[in-house]
Amino acid sequence: PESTVQLILSIPTSCEESEAWKLFLARATFSSLFPTELEIQTATPTLGNVPALYIINDEQQQQQFVIYGSNAILTYFVPSWDDIKVDHWLEWENQVLRKSSKSSSSSLMNVWQPLEQALSHSNGTTVVQPTTTNHTLQTNTSTNHHSMSIADVVIVSTLVSKKKEDTIEDFPPFIQHYMEYHSSAIASAQLQWAKLSSSSKIQHFNPMEDASLDRAVESVFATAIQTAFPSIPQEILMSTILKVQKCTSIKHGHYQCNSAMPLFAHLKKTSSSSSSYKSPPEVAKAIVAALQQQSTSQQQRIVDPSTLTITGPGFIMCHLTCPFLQAGVNRIIVDGQPIPPSSIATETIVVDFSSPNIAKEMHVGHLRSTIIGESVCRILEYCGNHVLRMNHVGDWGTQFGMLIQYLREEYPTIIIISGVDSSSSPNITDLTQFYKNAKARFDEDPVFKKQSQLNVVALQSGDEECIQMWKLLCDISRGEFQKVYDRLSVHLEEYGESFYNSRIPNVIEEFTNKGLVKVEEGGAKCVFVEEEGGVNINNDNNVPLMLQKSDGGFGYDSTDMAALKYRIQELGATRIIVITDFTQAGHFKLCFKAAEMIGWIPTKGGEDKVRLQHIGFGTVQGEDGKRFKTRSGDTVRLVDLLDEAVLRMESQLRERISSGSANIAEDELHKTACILGYGAVKYFDLRRNPTSNYIFSYDRMLDTKGNTAIYLLYAHARLESIISKAKADYEVDVDDLIASKAEIISIHHPSEINLAFHLLQFADCIEVTLEDMLPYHICDFLYNASIAVSEFVTQCKVLGSPEMKSRLLLCRATALVMRQCFELLGIGYVTRI
Repeated sequence: PESTVQLILSIPTSCEESEAWKLFLARATFSSLFPTELEIQTATPTLGNVPALYIINDEQQQQQFVIYGSNAILTYFVPSWDDIKVDHWLEWENQVLRKSSKSSSSSLMNVWQPLEQALSHSNGTTVVQPTTTNHTLQTNTSTNHHSMSIADVVIVSTLVSKKKEDTIEDFPPFIQHYMEYHSSAIASAQLQWAKLSSSSKIQHFNPMEDASLDRAVESVFATAIQTAFPSIPQEILMSTILKVQKCTSIKHGHYQCNSAMPLFAHLKKTSSSSSSYKSPPEVAKAIVAALQQQSTSQQQRIVDPSTLTITGPGFIMCHLTCPFLQAGVNRIIVDGQPIPPSSIATETIVVDFSSPNIAKEMHVGHLRSTIIGESVCRILEYCGNHVLRMNHVGDWGTQFGMLIQYLREEYPTIIIISGVDSSSSPNITDLTQFYKNAKARFDEDPVFKKQSQLNVVALQSGDEECIQMWKLLCDISRGEFQKVYDRLSVHLEEYGESFYNSRIPNVIEEFTNKGLVKVEEGGAKCVFVEEEGGVNINNDNNVPLMLQKSDGGFGYDSTDMAALKYRIQELGATRIIVITDFTQAGHFKLCFKAAEMIGWIPTKGGEDKVRLQHIGFGTVQGEDGKRFKTRSGDTVRLVDLLDEAVLRMESQLRERISSGSANIAEDELHKTACILGYGAVKYFDLRRNPTSNYIFSYDRMLDTKGNTAIYLLYAHARLESIISKAKADYEVDVDDLIASKAEIISIHHPSEINLAFHLLQFADCIEVTLEDMLPYHICDFLYNASIAVSEFVTQCKVLGSPEMKSRLLLCRATALVMRQCFELLGIGYVTRI
């Protein structure tokens, strides 16, 4: 029924003009077929940058479907399926006329021929003769009365557009006559669109196109300010006056608008307005009044006018309406996932993380880079980016000389005439001890040291035996690395230092040819990197970027510059994120600036500027505030750290099973402990700003209370437990409710409203995270949502209540959002604990 359906016609301001003209021309021509309550608004680009008609069930506040494109929208309002001629001409306009141009003038005769034939039957005025069914109506213009079909609407609009754009030259006389006959009608449509697109300085917010709560509320207040103070330039309004933020406490409201103070300051500068408003609170009252007058607009369905209050120096507090929040959480149910951000440009992004060293165990120092990098990749991939996960392993250098020599002496049976027999690979289970032993021999035995140095020369010269032994060490190390990656569900592609060896000489040559290399005493080739003001970045120590050492060798600077060039020029990356400990920040600052100096990155005014970012993280500390180590003072192996978390979690779960507070089968116990244990370690790190140090504590990270993964996972499991009990005890299956579409979420209780409000902040949370790529934003969102879950299940009875079905759906919507957050953080989840 029309009374329960809301129609929103959304026209992108950047769409082809003819697409907009068609709609306004048809609306004027067939006014009786267009509902008076049709809401027309400008918007950001939609799918294909074409107009979109949103058909929404007002009672359920759910989008029923969307129609894209003017021709399709017109046939919704002015049906053409009962007249095949009209339908034919709509198809002809879409497939033939739109694609014609002066570049294909030889084929234009074929374009005009069917049109000329059709127009010949109506004195050149309409392509379809009036009938009782094809909705060809008498159109009343300022100059004459004439017939126009829906086919004429689309054809004339496109012809006028092509004439304006000069894409077709020399229209035949019959076409000119046809266009002139309808000129006043099309001129009226052009004027209506021009007025709407130019006067709509603030684009209307469409919740079906944009999931951002922040922009929804900003659009409300921007429109209210524009209404109350129309003389304010849009640029000033959007850049300096519009100030909207979430309230720090839900008891004050969902959002607050702080625009009154900057607006009052601006008005004081205008003598004609300075006497009208004596204080920011008076300005705030004018904004509130303007907002309250919009009772029938789309904006009113976002902010509840009855909740508007003014506090302090003109702060305007408000709550979102229940229907608006209901529409959002019901959309989560319909889509089966939280509503993602919209209109985010995608790109090719390199994420460089983990980066262990060959022949060394991964230790606690690799923890942060590995789990932060994995989460960063997941977030970027979720938003549609092409992400290259690169593991810049340390697989080259002088240390391999001693490792090869130690391998040769300790495992002589692996050496055969043709090289290394892979079938007899040594069983090296402790890489750390292997490396220590080799280093001890190197330091203590001159003969071993000399042979090791000769091995380096042989390796760099491509000696077959040394290369085979080097590969063997790499393979053994990869196997150990993979044990960690499997536990943490981390996926990378290896691009070790050796990968860039062949590319380094070209980099040095390029810097030399551009006069950027300075040869230091001893022969080292250096680049002194300067800021725009001519000051060296590392002015205190005057440290240059060393492209080649005095002995002719290459170091980290050489490899990292070659890696940058490869990633930018060969992989086409437009964003590169490197994740290491914070002590390397200066090194990467030098590299990034050098890349800009050499011209690999356009300057700030360049259109294709590559964004380079280093995420530096702090230290994982023990209870003593120093680097986290074993009791014996050794570095903690990462695989041992993770296994210990699982053991402790498993012990904790057994205690809960014994006390009757957990319901886990024996065959599920270890798997559950792994999910919770690994998740606890990850979340304990990810929930804080990576630049900070933190004290590693199993007790705190495995706590079921507070901001821990265990608390979040228990909250999720509690929701699933409620859903399971509803099916078992009340024969209400949430999946059946969703499939049947017989029920929707209806929120009224304060805790329901609060939970819905938190869930719908997901898209804004993701957008904030995309700016700095720090996953703690998602952790904060997830923790606050879990607190809202606890309040909801405590204050609202679900099972057996009159609202049971609605609240069960809200439980499922919440679980869907939480699972997506777990996925982005690289944390598994369980449905029963």
